[in-house]
Amino acid sequence: MQNYAENRTLIVDDSEMDYVVFGRGDRPLVMLPGLGDGLSTVKGKALPLALAYRTYARDYRVYLFSRKTCLEENASIRDMARAQGEAMAMLGFSRAAVLGVSQGGMIAQHLAVDRPELVDKLVLAVTSARHNPVLQTVVSRWMELARQGRYRELMIDTAEHSYSEGYLKRYRPLYPLLTRVGRPKDFCRFLIQAAACLRHDAREELGRVSCPVLVIGGTEDRIVGPEAAPELAECIPGCRLFLYEGLGHAAYEEGRDFHVRVQSFFHT
Repeated sequence: MQNYAENRTLIVDDSEMDYVVFGRGDRPLVMLPGLGDGLSTVKGKALPLALAYRTYARDYRVYLFSRKTCLEENASIRDMARAQGEAMAMLGFSRAAVLGVSQGGMIAQHLAVDRPELVDKLVLAVTSARHNPVLQTVVSRWMELARQGRYRELMIDTAEHSYSEGYLKRYRPLYPLLTRVGRPKDFCRFLIQAAACLRHDAREELGRVSCPVLVIGGTEDRIVGPEAAPELAECIPGCRLFLYEGLGHAAYEEGRDFHVRVQSFFHT
Protein backbone atom coordinates (compact mmCIF):
# COMPACT_ATOMS: atom_id res chain seq x y z
CA MET A 1 0.00 0.00 0.00
CA GLN A 2 2.74 2.44 0.90
CA ASN A 3 4.46 2.26 -2.46
CA TYR A 4 1.55 3.78 -4.33
CA ALA A 5 -0.38 5.92 -1.83
CA GLU A 6 0.81 9.50 -2.18
CA ASN A 7 0.08 12.92 -0.70
CA ARG A 8 0.03 15.58 -3.40
CA THR A 9 -0.83 19.25 -3.83
CA LEU A 10 -2.06 21.34 -6.76
CA ILE A 11 -2.14 25.12 -7.05
CA VAL A 12 -5.61 26.28 -8.05
CA ASP A 13 -6.50 30.00 -8.05
CA ASP A 14 -3.25 30.77 -6.22
CA SER A 15 -4.23 28.41 -3.41
CA GLU A 16 -3.04 24.94 -2.51
CA MET A 17 -5.45 22.06 -2.98
CA ASP A 18 -4.42 18.88 -1.18
CA TYR A 19 -5.27 15.48 -2.57
CA VAL A 20 -4.38 11.84 -2.06
CA VAL A 21 -3.82 9.41 -4.91
CA PHE A 22 -3.61 5.62 -4.78
CA GLY A 23 -4.63 2.51 -6.68
CA ARG A 24 -3.34 0.45 -9.56
CA GLY A 25 -6.27 0.76 -11.96
CA ASP A 26 -6.37 2.71 -15.20
CA ARG A 27 -9.75 4.36 -14.65
CA PRO A 28 -9.84 7.59 -12.59
CA LEU A 29 -12.14 7.72 -9.58
CA VAL A 30 -12.61 11.08 -7.86
CA MET A 31 -13.84 11.10 -4.26
CA LEU A 32 -15.13 14.30 -2.64
CA PRO A 33 -15.56 14.20 1.17
CA GLY A 34 -18.06 16.04 3.32
CA LEU A 35 -18.02 19.11 5.53
CA GLY A 36 -15.45 17.61 7.88
CA ASP A 37 -12.93 18.64 5.24
CA GLY A 38 -13.34 22.15 6.63
CA LEU A 39 -11.76 21.01 9.89
CA SER A 40 -8.97 18.89 8.44
CA THR A 41 -7.86 18.35 4.85
CA VAL A 42 -6.53 15.08 3.43
CA LYS A 43 -2.95 16.37 3.72
CA GLY A 44 -0.64 13.73 5.19
CA LYS A 45 -3.35 11.05 5.24
CA ALA A 46 -2.46 9.04 2.14
CA LEU A 47 -1.85 5.73 3.86
CA PRO A 48 -4.91 5.63 6.17
CA LEU A 49 -7.19 6.81 3.35
CA ALA A 50 -5.77 4.25 0.94
CA LEU A 51 -6.37 1.55 3.56
CA ALA A 52 -9.91 2.77 4.23
CA TYR A 53 -10.83 2.75 0.53
CA ARG A 54 -8.60 -0.10 -0.63
CA THR A 55 -11.57 -1.88 -2.20
CA TYR A 56 -11.31 0.57 -5.12
CA ALA A 57 -7.54 0.24 -5.56
CA ARG A 58 -7.50 -2.70 -7.95
CA ASP A 59 -9.81 -1.22 -10.58
CA TYR A 60 -9.19 2.52 -10.20
CA ARG A 61 -6.60 5.19 -9.82
CA VAL A 62 -8.28 6.95 -6.90
CA TYR A 63 -8.02 10.69 -6.26
CA LEU A 64 -9.43 11.95 -2.96
CA PHE A 65 -9.59 15.75 -2.96
CA SER A 66 -9.91 18.42 -0.32
CA ARG A 67 -11.28 21.85 -1.09
CA LYS A 68 -8.76 24.64 -1.60
CA THR A 69 -6.76 25.45 1.51
CA CYS A 70 -7.55 29.16 1.18
CA LEU A 71 -11.23 29.64 0.41
CA GLU A 72 -12.73 33.01 -0.45
CA GLU A 73 -14.89 34.33 2.40
CA ASN A 74 -18.17 33.96 0.52
CA ALA A 75 -17.23 30.91 -1.54
CA SER A 76 -20.26 29.01 -2.80
CA ILE A 77 -20.71 25.33 -3.53
CA ARG A 78 -20.50 26.21 -7.22
CA ASP A 79 -17.20 28.02 -6.62
CA MET A 80 -15.85 24.87 -4.99
CA ALA A 81 -17.09 22.81 -7.94
CA ARG A 82 -15.38 25.16 -10.37
CA ALA A 83 -12.08 24.77 -8.51
CA GLN A 84 -12.57 21.01 -8.48
CA GLY A 85 -13.11 21.02 -12.23
CA GLU A 86 -9.95 23.09 -12.69
CA ALA A 87 -7.97 20.55 -10.64
CA MET A 88 -9.30 17.62 -12.65
CA ALA A 89 -8.55 19.37 -15.93
CA MET A 90 -5.02 20.13 -14.75
CA LEU A 91 -4.51 16.42 -14.09
CA GLY A 92 -5.72 15.58 -17.59
CA PHE A 93 -8.87 13.72 -16.59
CA SER A 94 -11.41 12.78 -19.20
CA ARG A 95 -14.66 11.42 -17.83
CA ALA A 96 -13.89 10.13 -14.34
CA ALA A 97 -16.15 8.21 -12.03
CA VAL A 98 -17.12 10.59 -9.21
CA LEU A 99 -18.28 9.78 -5.67
CA GLY A 100 -19.47 12.78 -3.66
CA VAL A 101 -20.44 12.37 0.00
CA SER A 102 -22.55 14.93 1.89
CA GLN A 103 -21.13 18.38 1.02
CA GLY A 104 -18.89 16.61 -1.49
CA GLY A 105 -22.10 15.45 -3.15
CA MET A 106 -23.33 19.03 -3.40
CA ILE A 107 -20.08 19.97 -5.13
CA ALA A 108 -20.37 16.97 -7.42
CA GLN A 109 -23.84 18.10 -8.52
CA HIS A 110 -22.49 21.38 -9.87
CA LEU A 111 -19.44 19.63 -11.30
CA ALA A 112 -21.68 17.34 -13.36
CA VAL A 113 -23.80 20.29 -14.53
CA ASP A 114 -20.97 22.68 -15.40
CA ARG A 115 -18.24 20.28 -16.52
CA PRO A 116 -20.06 17.26 -18.02
CA GLU A 117 -16.98 16.30 -20.03
CA LEU A 118 -15.20 15.45 -16.76
CA VAL A 119 -17.83 13.13 -15.26
CA ASP A 120 -18.55 9.66 -16.64
CA LYS A 121 -20.73 8.31 -13.83
CA LEU A 122 -21.79 9.92 -10.59
CA VAL A 123 -22.71 8.63 -7.12
CA LEU A 124 -24.26 11.16 -4.73
CA ALA A 125 -24.32 9.85 -1.17
CA VAL A 126 -26.20 11.28 1.84
CA THR A 127 -26.48 14.68 0.24
CA SER A 128 -29.16 17.15 -0.77
CA ALA A 129 -30.23 19.21 -3.76
CA ARG A 130 -30.91 22.18 -1.50
CA HIS A 131 -30.64 23.76 1.94
CA ASN A 132 -33.74 22.23 3.52
CA PRO A 133 -34.96 23.00 7.07
CA VAL A 134 -33.27 19.96 8.64
CA LEU A 135 -29.93 20.91 7.12
CA GLN A 136 -30.37 24.56 8.09
CA THR A 137 -31.01 23.70 11.74
CA VAL A 138 -28.12 21.25 12.16
CA VAL A 139 -25.46 23.16 10.24
CA SER A 140 -26.42 26.46 11.86
CA ARG A 141 -25.87 24.86 15.27
CA TRP A 142 -22.46 23.56 14.15
CA MET A 143 -21.50 27.01 12.95
CA GLU A 144 -22.37 28.52 16.33
CA LEU A 145 -20.29 25.89 18.12
CA ALA A 146 -17.40 26.59 15.75
CA ARG A 147 -17.62 30.35 16.30
CA GLN A 148 -17.36 29.71 20.04
CA GLY A 149 -14.41 27.36 19.55
CA ARG A 150 -16.32 24.48 21.15
CA TYR A 151 -14.62 21.70 19.23
CA ARG A 152 -15.57 18.91 21.65
CA GLU A 153 -19.28 19.72 21.44
CA LEU A 154 -19.06 20.08 17.66
CA MET A 155 -17.53 16.64 17.22
CA ILE A 156 -19.98 14.95 19.58
CA ASP A 157 -22.99 16.63 17.99
CA THR A 158 -21.76 15.57 14.55
CA ALA A 159 -21.42 11.95 15.67
CA GLU A 160 -24.79 11.92 17.41
CA HIS A 161 -26.51 13.19 14.26
CA SER A 162 -24.60 10.91 11.88
CA TYR A 163 -24.68 7.38 13.26
CA SER A 164 -27.36 4.87 14.18
CA GLU A 165 -28.10 4.25 17.86
CA GLY A 166 -26.61 0.77 17.69
CA TYR A 167 -23.34 2.17 16.37
CA LEU A 168 -23.30 4.97 18.93
CA LYS A 169 -23.77 2.58 21.86
CA ARG A 170 -20.56 0.83 20.87
CA TYR A 171 -18.49 3.91 20.12
CA ARG A 172 -19.59 6.58 22.61
CA PRO A 173 -16.82 5.44 25.01
CA LEU A 174 -14.35 6.72 22.38
CA TYR A 175 -15.65 10.31 22.56
CA PRO A 176 -12.84 11.48 24.86
CA LEU A 177 -10.28 10.36 22.28
CA LEU A 178 -12.32 11.73 19.37
CA THR A 179 -12.47 15.20 20.88
CA ARG A 180 -8.77 15.44 21.71
CA VAL A 181 -7.40 15.04 18.19
CA GLY A 182 -7.85 16.93 14.95
CA ARG A 183 -8.70 20.34 16.37
CA PRO A 184 -7.94 22.98 13.69
CA LYS A 185 -5.90 26.10 14.36
CA ASP A 186 -9.04 28.10 13.62
CA PHE A 187 -12.52 27.42 12.29
CA CYS A 188 -12.56 29.92 9.40
CA ARG A 189 -12.39 27.34 6.65
CA PHE A 190 -15.09 25.22 8.28
CA LEU A 191 -17.37 28.23 8.64
CA ILE A 192 -16.95 29.17 4.98
CA GLN A 193 -17.81 25.65 3.86
CA ALA A 194 -20.73 25.37 6.26
CA ALA A 195 -22.18 28.70 5.13
CA ALA A 196 -21.97 27.49 1.52
CA CYS A 197 -24.14 24.49 2.45
CA LEU A 198 -26.79 26.86 3.77
CA ARG A 199 -26.99 28.63 0.39
CA HIS A 200 -26.93 25.51 -1.79
CA ASP A 201 -29.87 24.98 -4.15
CA ALA A 202 -29.24 23.14 -7.42
CA ARG A 203 -32.79 21.90 -8.07
CA GLU A 204 -33.46 23.98 -11.15
CA GLU A 205 -30.20 22.89 -12.81
CA LEU A 206 -30.04 19.19 -12.03
CA GLY A 207 -32.15 18.38 -15.08
CA ARG A 208 -29.02 19.17 -17.12
CA VAL A 209 -27.01 16.29 -15.62
CA SER A 210 -26.33 14.00 -18.56
CA CYS A 211 -24.32 11.14 -17.02
CA PRO A 212 -25.75 8.11 -15.20
CA VAL A 213 -26.38 8.90 -11.52
CA LEU A 214 -26.96 6.83 -8.40
CA VAL A 215 -28.29 8.58 -5.29
CA ILE A 216 -27.78 6.80 -1.96
CA GLY A 217 -29.41 7.92 1.27
CA GLY A 218 -30.58 6.74 4.69
CA THR A 219 -34.14 6.67 5.93
CA GLU A 220 -33.02 8.07 9.30
CA ASP A 221 -30.74 10.85 8.07
CA ARG A 222 -30.79 13.61 10.68
CA ILE A 223 -28.39 15.99 8.92
CA VAL A 224 -29.85 16.46 5.44
CA GLY A 225 -33.16 14.82 6.36
CA PRO A 226 -34.74 11.52 5.23
CA GLU A 227 -36.49 13.17 2.27
CA ALA A 228 -33.32 14.68 0.81
CA ALA A 229 -32.21 11.65 -1.22
CA PRO A 230 -35.63 10.98 -2.83
CA GLU A 231 -36.03 14.68 -3.65
CA LEU A 232 -32.55 14.80 -5.18
CA ALA A 233 -33.21 11.70 -7.28
CA GLU A 234 -36.45 13.20 -8.60
CA CYS A 235 -34.52 16.20 -9.92
CA ILE A 236 -32.16 14.12 -12.09
CA PRO A 237 -33.49 12.41 -15.24
CA GLY A 238 -33.06 8.63 -15.20
CA CYS A 239 -31.47 8.67 -11.75
CA ARG A 240 -31.31 5.51 -9.65
CA LEU A 241 -32.13 5.70 -5.94
CA PHE A 242 -31.18 3.41 -3.06
CA LEU A 243 -32.10 3.99 0.59
CA TYR A 244 -30.57 2.23 3.59
CA GLU A 245 -33.40 1.41 5.96
CA GLY A 246 -32.66 2.42 9.53
CA LEU A 247 -29.39 4.18 8.75
CA GLY A 248 -28.64 7.88 8.81
CA HIS A 249 -26.04 10.25 7.46
CA ALA A 250 -23.21 7.79 8.08
CA ALA A 251 -24.78 5.19 5.79
CA TYR A 252 -21.61 5.37 3.69
CA GLU A 253 -19.76 3.96 6.72
CA GLU A 254 -22.41 1.76 8.31
CA GLY A 255 -23.85 0.30 5.13
CA ARG A 256 -21.87 -2.93 4.82
CA ASP A 257 -22.33 -3.15 1.07
CA PHE A 258 -21.96 0.57 0.36
CA HIS A 259 -18.69 0.35 -1.57
CA VAL A 260 -19.77 -2.83 -3.36
CA ARG A 261 -22.93 -1.03 -4.45
CA VAL A 262 -20.94 1.98 -5.67
CA GLN A 263 -18.50 -0.15 -7.64
CA SER A 264 -21.30 -2.21 -9.16
CA PHE A 265 -22.91 1.00 -10.43
CA PHE A 266 -19.65 2.31 -11.85
CA HIS A 267 -19.02 -1.00 -13.63
CA THR A 268 -22.41 -1.17 -15.36
